[in-house]
Amino acid sequence: MLTDTLRSGSPYTDEEKVAVEEQLERLLANPYFSHSRRFPSFLRYVTEHTLAGEADQLKERTLGIEIFGKPPTYDTATDPIVRVTAAEIRKRIAQYYQDPGHSHELRVSLPPGSYVPVFTPAHPEVEAVASLSADVEEAPSTSPGSEIDGLPEARRVTASMRSRSILLGGLILAAGLLALAGSGLWRMWVGSSATAEAEFWRPVLNSADPVLICIADQTQYSAITLRDAQDPSRQVTLKDNLTAVVIDDVSPIAKIAGVLEASHKHYSLLGEGVTTLSQLRSGPSVMVGAFDNTWTLRLLAPLRFHFANDPAMNTFSIVDTQSPTQQRWVVHRSQQLATNNYRDYAIVARFTDVTTGKPTVVAAGIGRGGTISAGEFVTNEELLRTALARIPNRRNSNLEVVLSADIIDGEPGTPKVEAVYFW
Repeated sequence: MLTDTLRSGSPYTDEEKVAVEEQLERLLANPYFSHSRRFPSFLRYVTEHTLAGEADQLKERTLGIEIFGKPPTYDTATDPIVRVTAAEIRKRIAQYYQDPGHSHELRVSLPPGSYVPVFTPAHPEVEAVASLSADVEEAPSTSPGSEIDGLPEARRVTASMRSRSILLGGLILAAGLLALAGSGLWRMWVGSSATAEAEFWRPVLNSADPVLICIADQTQYSAITLRDAQDPSRQVTLKDNLTAVVIDDVSPIAKIAGVLEASHKHYSLLGEGVTTLSQLRSGPSVMVGAFDNTWTLRLLAPLRFHFANDPAMNTFSIVDTQSPTQQRWVVHRSQQLATNNYRDYAIVARFTDVTTGKPTVVAAGIGRGGTISAGEFVTNEELLRTALARIPNRRNSNLEVVLSADIIDGEPGTPKVEAVYFW
């Protein structure tokens, strides 16, 4: 039988190994892991070596060599691929177990500061509650005094009482909400329970005007190739006038659009090359991208944190006007192109622009990985809550946040807050 905790230093029974291996396959089949090559390789390697009693071999340098093909002499101080990958795996494991339906499963965890996984069976009480909930939800409607098939007498009574309590509680809650609405306290109740995401987007969502999402539109095409419906192998090239969107910008655009859709907020997408000042003055706007979006650079220029570059466009940075000589947030394009492993930086801002007079949100990175991270930040409840906690009057304040994210093989890790400023 599985013990309460399967400790990494102890020998594992065959039953325990099978249970862990089955849970590993469940994890790796989930979209949190299945869409990546790095994360499954890492988690499978450390799990298999732990089960084999080789946990003492799971050191950063060894993992870099064995999993990522690094040379034996590689510098772990300048190449954080193992640390970044482990941190991202911890985040994805936490997300997996937070999703409904996984609370009863054996838990695989990777403690901070360690590369040795820990395996913990689901708590019996949690499993019992999950089982009872399923029994209550799936039971057919019964007349008073009838039995719920398959449940012992004590559990039948508990299930019946619980279902009645849920029904009664729901009626009380509904009555309470109606009373709140009737007494004018509804807005106060909603306001007090607002999420960090709702607070961040409040100026945009509260506007009566539709939102303009301004995006980069660098590449233009004068022709398009189409396939014949009767013979798909036949292609015909026709004249056209097309504008392409940078593929890495699609992720933040989709996430931001999702926030607006969830609030039934009307919005439109426009390329930065065709966006005009009069359009920006007609309602709230969201800027995606930095050095490929002229409006991002213009609107951020007067603010404390803004973007800068050298004349040759080899070095890109975020400048702090209160410490202009400090070069803390810099990306060298040569390193970016040579390795695709670097630290990117981004600015997230929410403010009322002095020129347009309208609420403006910016999600823009120096590199494309930074823009992806900014898009994640402005739509992530936990990340926003951490940043907004530093702001006293966070509901109405203008704010800027500088983010960093380690880019490994072109994929950004979890964004981290470097600085917050509000006014």
